[in-house]
Amino acid sequence: QVQLVESGGGLVQAGDSLRLSCTASSRLFSSYGMGWFRQTPGKEREFVAAVDFSGRNTGYADSVKGRFTISRDNAAYTVALQMNGLKPEDTAVYYCGATRYSKGSRNLADCGSWGQGTQVTVSS
Repeated sequence: QVQLVESGGGLVQAGDSLRLSCTASSRLFSSYGMGWFRQTPGKEREFVAAVDFSGRNTGYADSVKGRFTISRDNAAYTVALQMNGLKPEDTAVYYCGATRYSKGSRNLADCGSWGQGTQVTVSS
């Protein structure tokens, strides 16, 4: 497993941008697929975005496509989520997840490691 620490959450207004970052502890970071997921109270954690081990291939939930961008820096052991055009419905705790599937995954069950989460609140 790999330890993950998220940062960058906060309170913003609708239409604003925010950049989340996740730092990994493992030198094996470049072999992991990485993803961002989010969760609101009373709901299941849901997929937001994923990136493969190389950073060249990405995938997004329909709800964020065109607004969010996932990227990674294997030399720095980090994965980022740039969020533009934020909406109140984007309010959630955002989690970084790592999977041994190098292509990345949209499935929570495939992520063996999780960060502690970072709160994003978007006011209308």
